[in-house]
Amino acid sequence: MDSPPSAPRPRAVIAGASGFVGRALARAFEEDGFEVVTVGRTGDAVWGDTAAITRLVDGADALVNLAGKIVSCRYTDANRDEILRSRVETTRELHTAVSAADRAPRVWMNASTATIYRHETEHGNDETDGVVGDGFSVDVATSWERALFAGELPGTRRVALRMAIVLGDGPATRMLFALARLGLGGPQIDSWWFPHRRYRGIGAHPSGPVWSSWHRTSGRQRFSWIHIDDVVASVRFLREREDIAGPVNLAAPDVSDNRTLMREVRRIAGAPVGLPAFRWMLDPAMAILRNEPELVLKSRWAVPRVLTDAGFSFSHPELGPALEAVAAVHLPRARDLFSA
Repeated sequence: MDSPPSAPRPRAVIAGASGFVGRALARAFEEDGFEVVTVGRTGDAVWGDTAAITRLVDGADALVNLAGKIVSCRYTDANRDEILRSRVETTRELHTAVSAADRAPRVWMNASTATIYRHETEHGNDETDGVVGDGFSVDVATSWERALFAGELPGTRRVALRMAIVLGDGPATRMLFALARLGLGGPQIDSWWFPHRRYRGIGAHPSGPVWSSWHRTSGRQRFSWIHIDDVVASVRFLREREDIAGPVNLAAPDVSDNRTLMREVRRIAGAPVGLPAFRWMLDPAMAILRNEPELVLKSRWAVPRVLTDAGFSFSHPELGPALEAVAAVHLPRARDLFSA
């Protein structure tokens, strides 16, 4: 007797799956029994072929969009324009595809960033009461989210994943260890530096001052972060929670500060000494690393109110153990940085 045909696997469409967060999510969806198809510069559909993208999302169970140029770069005019374009235009293209689908995905989770909030040292920013900031990175985030939430998509629940700095085998973690390697593994301290225009606003309605400024935080700027395992777990959690839509902060509940962060990086890397680094030291060093000091000098304080109120449990709620877990799995040769 012939066995009945097996039910087709649910389909997940992941856009921007080539980064370390995207690869982790693709593995997780496959482990959960999904057929994973991708959209990108290569993949099952490529950007610009909206008809092919529409065929992928039509009948899909979930859509996750992580597309966008990496922000771990120097904010030249060309990079600034591409950071914005690569997020907004791809999100708009997916919006067009979802609108055209006969059976739209039931959930669309789109990357965003916790950098959307202002520089904050007094209290955390949650999804309801958090204060949106201004300037380049904030304008990118708000433009990104406007593209996601534009118009009506009655069959699709939309979630903006406001991710804090992700600890794992990615650019942010590697840059922190690279700073320690340069001898700048002490606290990073904001101070006066020659004003520049790299952080000026961008987009249709640029916000904030044209020239850069600084904050007297003495290395106590807040550091919101999340372990890659908790990014994966939170996406799985949100995938099944039909009652959650809108912005969601993906950040560990135990916010740290810069001094604590760098002390833990030095401890795990086996670097006994780390000089304090003022902006006048950091800006030239970051130029060599082709990066921006904003990563370590802006006070980011995002509170995961939606997740915690919904009962989500973090596997890595504390910074020290989270960095140890990263070093053990993703950076097993971290100590070798200091023996080269």
